[in-house]
Amino acid sequence: VLSRSEYRPKLGAVCVHCFTDTGAALEDYLALDCHIGITGWVCDSRRGAALRALIPQLPISALMVETDAPYLFPHNAPKALTQGGRRNEPATLPHVVEALAALYDCSAEQLAAVTTATACRFFNLAP
Repeated sequence: VLSRSEYRPKLGAVCVHCFTDTGAALEDYLALDCHIGITGWVCDSRRGAALRALIPQLPISALMVETDAPYLFPHNAPKALTQGGRRNEPATLPHVVEALAALYDCSAEQLAAVTTATACRFFNLAP
């Protein structure tokens, strides 16, 4: 079995897509310097309650906001936002950002700026 210091450099940039796992899993991923993708699941106060409780443990610098389109339509988004009513698409990202900003106790604009900068670094894009 390889140690973290032996295999982590071989992984490159990692984003855990559509994270909905446990606190222990979150700790393990963060220990590997992974980014964590959060979707509209966090907007569901019932099904996403466990995830919502973990958000304070997730450093905002490791946060990636994603849609998981066409699934996981954010519950705080109006159904009329998309053509299909509940089909998820990039137009719903601001609703995921709003839910996350409330959990981080910051403005949606602040959270969007931080996560945009993170995505630019992760994907080697110009800001």
